[in-house]
Amino acid sequence: MHQERHTDIKQSTWDSIYTVGGVAGLIVAALLVLEFIIFIIWPQPSWPQPNSVLDWFALFERNRLIGLLDMDLLGVVAYLLLIPTLLALYFALRRVSAAFAAIATVLFFMGTAMYLATNTLFAMLALSHQYAAATSDAQRSVTLAAGQALLTIFYVSAFQESYVIVSVALLIISIVMLRGDVFTKSTAYAGIVANVCAIGTVFIGQVALVPSAILAFLSVVFLAIWFFLIGRRLLRLGRLESRAV
Repeated sequence: MHQERHTDIKQSTWDSIYTVGGVAGLIVAALLVLEFIIFIIWPQPSWPQPNSVLDWFALFERNRLIGLLDMDLLGVVAYLLLIPTLLALYFALRRVSAAFAAIATVLFFMGTAMYLATNTLFAMLALSHQYAAATSDAQRSVTLAAGQALLTIFYVSAFQESYVIVSVALLIISIVMLRGDVFTKSTAYAGIVANVCAIGTVFIGQVALVPSAILAFLSVVFLAIWFFLIGRRLLRLGRLESRAV
């Protein structure tokens, strides 16, 4: 009796993980599309070389919401939503390769922690207000220097180092998918293409902006497809596990 109750609780937990992870995956797919549209309509200041602190300060003062969105507010939300999705993926793929699924999950959490710790959008917002309220050239100079430091942290750590770590983690997940039968081969290949393009975006972006922009576009498209397929499959797994109880 006790064993059956324990099994039911454990099964219910897995159902919940699959369901929450699936819903989160579908939301992330939608956020990726929305973020792409936002960047097209309201491109970042000085794109494709967004390094002007004054332009960012002006954008924040002109429209706080657009400034936050341009500085990847939706990306922050997406990273947080991917936490339950990655946990669900680990449970779904642990029988295929527990070791690689665990490694990928750990790498994802490392990259996510780095991204959240180095994302400076709210600090930039606060600095823009300080710059607007400054009453002397000295105060403005200090604020500009602080803003430049935040931009450097943001574009190097948040968008490069953490991005590569997370992309490597998701690439490993895609390869594990390919080795098993929990997800379709097309889902696995979509993930491989998406994350290879994501990693290429960072490294090629150091020397060639146009190819990097093309890879970034392909990465967003295939990531949106991948997370949609993942979300849909996880929801089905949740329903199947529920029926099996």
